[in-house]
Amino acid sequence: MGRFETEVLATPDNRAALADMLGRWVDRHHAAKPLRWISLDMDSSVSPTHGDQEGSAWNGHFGCTRYHPLFVFNQFGHLERCKLRPGNVHSADGWEDVLKPVIARYADRDILHLFRADAAFAIPGLYVMLEAADYFYAIRLPSIAMLRNKITDLLKRPVGRPPNHARRIYGDFEYQAGSWDKPRRVLAKVEWHPGELFPRVGFLVTNLPWQPEQVFAFYNQRGTAEQHIKEGKIARIMDTAFMPDIGTQRGPPTAKCARLQSRHVPAQRRSARRDRNMVADEPADAADQDWRPGHSTCLHDQLPACRGRGLRRTLPPYPGGDTSPPTVTRTDMIRKLDRISLAEAGVGA
Repeated sequence: MGRFETEVLATPDNRAALADMLGRWVDRHHAAKPLRWISLDMDSSVSPTHGDQEGSAWNGHFGCTRYHPLFVFNQFGHLERCKLRPGNVHSADGWEDVLKPVIARYADRDILHLFRADAAFAIPGLYVMLEAADYFYAIRLPSIAMLRNKITDLLKRPVGRPPNHARRIYGDFEYQAGSWDKPRRVLAKVEWHPGELFPRVGFLVTNLPWQPEQVFAFYNQRGTAEQHIKEGKIARIMDTAFMPDIGTQRGPPTAKCARLQSRHVPAQRRSARRDRNMVADEPADAADQDWRPGHSTCLHDQLPACRGRGLRRTLPPYPGGDTSPPTVTRTDMIRKLDRISLAEAGVGA
């Protein structure tokens, strides 16, 4: 069996076939039930190892020797593609090898394309590729000083007695980093929480023609992909044998604890479908929260709760007027976006 895995199964052709197997399964499902839109979530995870397994490496962030696999899920929880990587690579390392084949599979479908990712994937080349493929995207940006300088008016503490609930203020502006080829729409969210001296600030780069609170609500659904990763580990359906990018890797670690990420609490199977707001890196009592710099958390309960109103279910005009953002230039993209409601995209109240 060992020779079969390392000499036969690990050949380039066989590894390529294994990598494409997930996509073929997903395509058979879509053939039975046609798609109206596809939403892709890209995220990395941790797979701790035991012993001297080839490709594993110590990672100080997670505090263990591990692999660092990369995943792409769709809105149905189907794993579109994955890649096993050494444990000491960056979270976005090799994203082209994983994402480009998935985009190519959906290129000929007349459907709406959406994409979400965290700040590890804030890469200019990724923006360009998504825009060329007619994808709407929402990608988190690091909270750097250059972006904070754009919203200095929002960072001032509101006048008056602070309420007993969090207050959220949104900003919308154009920004061009030195490595970007053109200006892009950037959204900011500033949260003032009771008992906290400083606000919690988050940024997104996007080409979605929605209101800022709706784009943030859409982005927050990205946590469901993290929950699907945890489900796969606990259910033992994700195995390093099915992520064959390290050629001589013979199989997964045998210890059951290797199926869990560090600091994770066990979740029940299918919990991601029951609670679409659960985030895998948090315990159950903090599952509806989102990350901010420093690994502290900020609450997102019933957006936009700052004024007590639910999100509108009809597509609103772009905040800057009747025109679309600069990156949305094709009318067919807007036409496809009009086909789905905000509730279908996980943004409705």
